[in-house]
Amino acid sequence: MKYRIRHRRSTLRATTTIAVLSIAALGLAGCAPVQSAPSSASATGALQGELTIFAAASLSASFTELAEGFRAKNPGVTIAPISFDGSSTLAAQISEGAPADVFASADEATMQQVSDELAGSPTLFAINMLQIAVQPGNPLGITTLTDLTKPGVQLALCAPAVPCGAASHTLLDNEGIVLKPVTEEQNVKAVLTKVQLGEVDAGLVYVTDVLDAAGAVDGVTIAGAEPARNIYPIATLRASTQPAIGEAFVRFVLSDQGQSILAEHGFSRP
Repeated sequence: MKYRIRHRRSTLRATTTIAVLSIAALGLAGCAPVQSAPSSASATGALQGELTIFAAASLSASFTELAEGFRAKNPGVTIAPISFDGSSTLAAQISEGAPADVFASADEATMQQVSDELAGSPTLFAINMLQIAVQPGNPLGITTLTDLTKPGVQLALCAPAVPCGAASHTLLDNEGIVLKPVTEEQNVKAVLTKVQLGEVDAGLVYVTDVLDAAGAVDGVTIAGAEPARNIYPIATLRASTQPAIGEAFVRFVLSDQGQSILAEHGFSRP
């Protein structure tokens, strides 16, 4: 009889211990962190999250439209206001740690400056050419680069450090022409604005800038501008918090729809 009582008590203690351990295990499981799905894709595979784009100033109109097209195809994606500026300015910001998912530069040299920050090799997606922007109706009758050297002609150029400035100096050096601008700007849109406001008589900008200005300036084609053309690369960034969305946007830019939008703004395929 005594043995039976001891056995029953031992069984009860063992059962109680197992129950306590089970409850503790459940409690720990309830406290364990829950693994969340990546923010760039939903359970159905649709992209979700916010995309941050840095793009050359000359891409302002085209990339605004590209962003709208991409957003229409991906309703789960929001696009932060795009940072448009001189490519060299944007490259410096990226090197200093500015958060971005995609960078589109106006030339390959500037993209190379942030090569350590790229998630992969950049892809060429557009070509742009220089043009002389003048006042509507071209009142000074400017038809060649040489006309820009005439006394009294006030000229704006991009600073040499930015792609439009580098292209301008390449073109002028090829032609053996020395110009004396009254101002050198940090991006091509600033040069265009100087012409639009009548602060200068002419400026070297891109064909796309004149087209986007919609009659606010006239454009003068430059003979021999081909060697100074700018080829635009695009890449996702290594520090991106939305790599899947960034890669999807790059693919959209390279797609037939993306290239059609760029062509409407005056760009050609590389």
